[in-house]
Amino acid sequence: MTLTVGPLRAEPGCKTRGTIPVDLGSTTVEIPLILVNGSRPGPRVVITGGVHGGEFVGVDAAARLGGILEPDDIAGQVVICPVANPPAVYDGRLGRSPLDDVNINRVFPGHREGGPTERLAAWLFDHVIAGADAYLDLHSGGIDETLLDFVGYRLTSDGELDARTRAMAHAVGYERVLFGRNAEGGNSHAAAARLGIPAILIETGRLGERRPEQTRTLLDGLYRVLHHLGVLDEPPHTAPVAAPPRDWVWTGSVVSPATGLWYPDAATGDDVTAGQIIGRVIDPAHGSEHKVTATAGGRILYGMNGLTVAPGAELAAMAQPAD
Repeated sequence: MTLTVGPLRAEPGCKTRGTIPVDLGSTTVEIPLILVNGSRPGPRVVITGGVHGGEFVGVDAAARLGGILEPDDIAGQVVICPVANPPAVYDGRLGRSPLDDVNINRVFPGHREGGPTERLAAWLFDHVIAGADAYLDLHSGGIDETLLDFVGYRLTSDGELDARTRAMAHAVGYERVLFGRNAEGGNSHAAAARLGIPAILIETGRLGERRPEQTRTLLDGLYRVLHHLGVLDEPPHTAPVAAPPRDWVWTGSVVSPATGLWYPDAATGDDVTAGQIIGRVIDPAHGSEHKVTATAGGRILYGMNGLTVAPGAELAAMAQPAD
């Protein structure tokens, strides 16, 4: 079948690259897409990077994968969007769009008549994500964020879908596989799960880094998933999996109680207990401090590295093995 996204088309056995203008009401953005239509039938896999600004590993890996994959290599169709949110990636370089201060990964599936970011989410969902047989959303620890690499997915009320999604998450080969207990909320992979699409979030890298070895790690994971899905018969040589994948579950998160300067006492990767002091927010004018305690026990999987924080800024998130 012809692979079509907006005005871009790729016939069977062909590859097409280009951009599509998307009207956001107040402005128009250009969305880059790479369409690889395999020479043999198979699933349609959608991969997005650059949903958030300041997260460079996913953008790099998606762009490189789009350059590497050729129609004769694959069964099925692969749709790659290396920069899903150009305003945040190119202008904002942070999670929120400079157009309207909205985090797009909190508003999926979006709203066609909403604000700029809601419209962008709706276009991506309607034209890129919907209709996929599998969806992979690539993220990293942002410029202010330390992070341990992990894969995430959401449970639904559909046991067969959950089993397929869990198998796909484990196929990435990362040690930590985090599942959410429901598919609520505005994350892209949660919205896709509600549509019945096996969907995973892959987090690779930290602090807005763009080291080649991080991109290599993510590319290896993408090759493993594409092989698992039957898109690649034989994946390129990949590094051995460091440790068997293990299911983890989120236990809690901590947000800043005030505006001020953040001084952590516990680092990403540390195990903490509920009620343990994990840092302090200091008022820069008066020197007064707010002690910050862990809301739950577990290992800190990501945390705030930036010095300056506002009320509600996420300072840490904890998880623990599901078993």
